[in-house]
Amino acid sequence: MEGRPLDDAELARRAKGGDVDAYERLVTAYQQIAFRTAYVITRDAAEAEDVTQEAFVRAFYALPRFRDGSPFRPWLLTIVANQARNRRRASGRRLELAQRAAEVRASGDAAPSPEAAALEDERHHRLIAALDSLREQERTAVALRYLIGLDEREMAEVMRCRPGTVKSRLSRGLDRLRDVLEGESI
Repeated sequence: MEGRPLDDAELARRAKGGDVDAYERLVTAYQQIAFRTAYVITRDAAEAEDVTQEAFVRAFYALPRFRDGSPFRPWLLTIVANQARNRRRASGRRLELAQRAAEVRASGDAAPSPEAAALEDERHHRLIAALDSLREQERTAVALRYLIGLDEREMAEVMRCRPGTVKSRLSRGLDRLRDVLEGESI
């Protein structure tokens, strides 16, 4: 490739033209967020890995239908979310939602005391249980926004609904989450 960094639009255009290296760069750039999106929906790490791989394969074959100039991330995450929904529907499993991102500590401080680690673990489990108590659409909205970091437009594309619907699902989800956590010290 050239010396200057290529943006997603250029990489997608090149991948559509058959440039496998360009597609590999897109896969590398979006592998983590694709996995997290699949995990939010399937709620199982092994399933999410399978979904992510299948989604990247499907996306590769769907590249001819990708509109030039469109943002690549929401297009890809829509494919991931659809695959995950299909997989979850087919398997019928419901597993505990875990936050892979929560395991990564942002702080470079010394290791916490055993008591602090136990308290953090308990808080983590309470939050997971509270998220698990939400309806699927509300849990997905909360997770896409706060665990994955999508904006409302991207969420609407991934969830296949209008931005206003995203706002209402997110609002209801946060309200229910507050109600569940009310009185607990998280």
